[in-house]
Amino acid sequence: MKTPYECLFICFRLVVIVMKRTILCACAALLVGKAVAQQQPQFSHYGFNGLNLNPAYAGVKGYGEVTALGRVQYFGYDGTFDDGGSPTTASLSISLPVPALAGGIGVAIYRDKIAQLNTTNLQLSYSRHITIGEGTLGLGVQGVFNNIYQGNYRPNERDDIYVPKEGSDGKIDVGAGAWYESPKLYAGLSVNNLLRAGYKFNSQVAASGRSARYLNENHAYLTVGGNIDLTSSVVLTPTALVKMVLPGEFGDDDKFSFRNNSYEVGARATFNDRYWGGLGYRSGDAFTALGGISFAKDNALRLGLAYDLIAFGQDAKASSSFEVMLGYRLPKPGPKLRPAIRTPRYSF
Repeated sequence: MKTPYECLFICFRLVVIVMKRTILCACAALLVGKAVAQQQPQFSHYGFNGLNLNPAYAGVKGYGEVTALGRVQYFGYDGTFDDGGSPTTASLSISLPVPALAGGIGVAIYRDKIAQLNTTNLQLSYSRHITIGEGTLGLGVQGVFNNIYQGNYRPNERDDIYVPKEGSDGKIDVGAGAWYESPKLYAGLSVNNLLRAGYKFNSQVAASGRSARYLNENHAYLTVGGNIDLTSSVVLTPTALVKMVLPGEFGDDDKFSFRNNSYEVGARATFNDRYWGGLGYRSGDAFTALGGISFAKDNALRLGLAYDLIAFGQDAKASSSFEVMLGYRLPKPGPKLRPAIRTPRYSF
């Protein structure tokens, strides 16, 4: 029976495979990549919630975080039929350092609705922390339970057996990642849906005995960012995120062809560790503006808003998207007992 560290090593061999074949091409993907539809939700506040992208983020900052996000994509969009409408996503994540485990744990859940497709996703993450220089390297693994509900669809062909009819299916999946965090720099790479779970639903043609199918492809995320002190009270934080869909099985010749990728770049300025504002760009989709404020003791609570101005593909989208973020930063854990004070007077 393999030890937990051997299991952790096996998972990260998969991450290394992806890293070797993607990291050198990531910059090229930023230039030539074309945005395509993804199976997983996206957030304009990606720079504030690394746990949504990478299990290795769990507890890596050295303090706990609770982050809630709500997003309305393409606000006011009217579908061709009455059952269309704007995609909506709600997310809650908790990241905690656990010194007794030499790392951190994370819990995240999101609910994503796109027309007749409803996804509920629950993630449990563990990150092993290793001190490197002034920063911390997290090596994380993730267990996922994913439930997908398919509603009623209108098939173009009346007897199409692959069109779902109301039903749901749930599956277990796994992910892995690496995240480096320091006061001036962070970077992360992760891969999820490693099992490529397949989902089955009732067919429109019940007598056929066939099932409609849905396959969760592998997704990879590469993210980087940094903190630049412009003045004693102003910090500039540039960020970038590359999102890749990796169809097919590991070992396929075109697994890493970069045909299905998109990217986001942006920067925000933080004033007095309390107010922030920034701009961003999502390839083939939108320009983003975001702003927020931190308050309460030690600025532990933070409230952020994001607005996306849709600049591409407007014929099939509404003109804007909205997002709200509410976060809470827990105090850093301290020693449970005060260290004993020893003096020569009591040494005998």
